[in-house]
Amino acid sequence: MYEDFYGLRERPFDLTPNPKYVVLTDSHREVLLNLEYGIASRKGITLLIGEAGSGKTTMIRAAMDRQPVKVHCVHLHNPTLSRSEFNEMLAVRFGLSDAAGSSKAAMLMELERLLLERRDRDETTVLIVDEAQSLPLDLLEEIRLLANIGTNDEKLLSVIIAGQPELATRLNDRSLRQFKQRVALRCELKSLTPQETATYVVGRIRAAGGVAAEVFTRQAVSMMHERAHGLPRLISVIADNSLLGGFAAGQRPVGAELVGEICRDFDLAPQSNIAPAAQSRLIDVPAPPVARVAPEDESGIFGSFSSKRKKFSFFWS
Repeated sequence: MYEDFYGLRERPFDLTPNPKYVVLTDSHREVLLNLEYGIASRKGITLLIGEAGSGKTTMIRAAMDRQPVKVHCVHLHNPTLSRSEFNEMLAVRFGLSDAAGSSKAAMLMELERLLLERRDRDETTVLIVDEAQSLPLDLLEEIRLLANIGTNDEKLLSVIIAGQPELATRLNDRSLRQFKQRVALRCELKSLTPQETATYVVGRIRAAGGVAAEVFTRQAVSMMHERAHGLPRLISVIADNSLLGGFAAGQRPVGAELVGEICRDFDLAPQSNIAPAAQSRLIDVPAPPVARVAPEDESGIFGSFSSKRKKFSFFWS
């Protein structure tokens, strides 16, 4: 709706996972490397911690896409299953027989046979469990046992457990000590800094074919960071709605006042711990490497990004 008004080929802040919009901060790059290693080396359980909206699922999908061999993925999003429902879902997602869906023993035998066949074809199988902070103890135990499937030389199933910070607290419980000891890799996604928020906003606008300085003012981006607390999903929600509001009001670029109105509509309170000095440095960051070439006449508040742009590519979703 607003794309032509702001000189964009497409909407840059949709919440759907689009790999060409991945922006790699230092934190995201470290997480991505850990996930890639955990998948490729079949390390057993890899634990990924991050606040809601920090990009956990995005990083997992990016790591899967970067694997050099064929990867079979089973992604479980619902943590409220019973133990029998969990086994039934595994049987369905792994393409096992009807008998495996009703018998845990049959499921485990068929699954191990399938994993061995895939290993022999140099294929990797990954089980991803999302929203794991809500998993009951019995399902965590089931996942631990699945991660144990392997030969004398290697694990056959890579397991990625993604959850909010409450999961890390739960794993300190004595009843989960065996599960915690099976965690081979652990990584955490942190909220974006003010500079990283600017990189995120500019990178997505450029990937959509736009010029950042013609879309948002510096003060608008600063307010997005403050009200979203550095969480990419909230930043995208604020940015998308601000562009829609700016289009309706005929405002280009979108300023802080309009962004503030959007934040009030979403009941997003200011972040009290951002110092003014930190906000004043929001735009003084290097350009994000992007998958598409940006216009060379970019100027104004985002001008420094254009002159320092690097030549390699990355993706964001």
